[in-house]
Amino acid sequence: MAFFSFFKRSKEEEQKTLDEGLDKSKQSLLSRIGHAIAGKTTIDDEVLDNLEEALIASDVGVETTLQIIERLQARVKRDKYVGTDELNRIMVDEICQMLDENTLGGAQESDRDDTVHKPYVVMVVGVNGVGKTTTIGKLAWQYKQAGKSVYLGAADTFRAAAVEQLCIWGERAGVPVVKQQQGSDPASVAYDTLQSAKANNADIVLIDTAGRLHNKVNLMNELTKIKQVMKKVVPDAPHEVLLVLDGSTGQNAFEQARQFAAATQITSLAVTKLDGTAKGGVVIGISNEMKIPVRYIGLGEKMEDLQHFEREPFVRSILGLK
Repeated sequence: MAFFSFFKRSKEEEQKTLDEGLDKSKQSLLSRIGHAIAGKTTIDDEVLDNLEEALIASDVGVETTLQIIERLQARVKRDKYVGTDELNRIMVDEICQMLDENTLGGAQESDRDDTVHKPYVVMVVGVNGVGKTTTIGKLAWQYKQAGKSVYLGAADTFRAAAVEQLCIWGERAGVPVVKQQQGSDPASVAYDTLQSAKANNADIVLIDTAGRLHNKVNLMNELTKIKQVMKKVVPDAPHEVLLVLDGSTGQNAFEQARQFAAATQITSLAVTKLDGTAKGGVVIGISNEMKIPVRYIGLGEKMEDLQHFEREPFVRSILGLK
């Protein structure tokens, strides 16, 4: 599978950004794990009970925590003797295997090939305040740095501020923004954006949508209409529906993900604002329980602080392993 990769940064730079962005989450989780194994040399039932509390308190989520504990119990039973000094390494192995088994992959991944689809159309959804427009701006900038031609569509016409904010990000990224007046039909904006992108042979189209969740039926109808109208220009659009979630809200992010998944077909996730919170464990839980792959994580304010999510480096970083 050939898929776009952002402009090249060294592995050292990416790892440094990841470690710094997850530092609060790492310190919080390691402190809780330390209390869970205090005075113990082997992983026994008491350690596992304490570890269960630690993971739930770190916003990993109840369902995912129970799966992790079950996997650790099976590992301890199989290996007979497992020292507490091995706990973090074993947790990395088991959590990564769990995510590999429980999230979409394989054939579905091949559908996300932006070297085949031109333009490659991404519809971005999420409630107001999660960093949706900021994520779009950073994605646009990183695509542009990689030599891609990018168009942005300001289809969140409910709020004038949303259109203005997207235009500011468009200027920063150096990419055109297609917009209409506040209150215009969002589907009309999406249609105009795809027409312009197609006429100018663009590679990538990112469509911003309204962040309202007050009525799931209205949201579903609006997103469905946008999809239908886009297909008139690009028959297989959108190629990706990206849901942006605020990692600092912890369990509230789970609920937002569930509501949006009920309103429309979500194909990928971006979890933002991880650098300012100790709730980074929510990425593991959401990725596992929603069965939807996390594509991007937000680790800071800079353009390059939006990173592709890679399971093993993330889990190793949050557990303090190099």
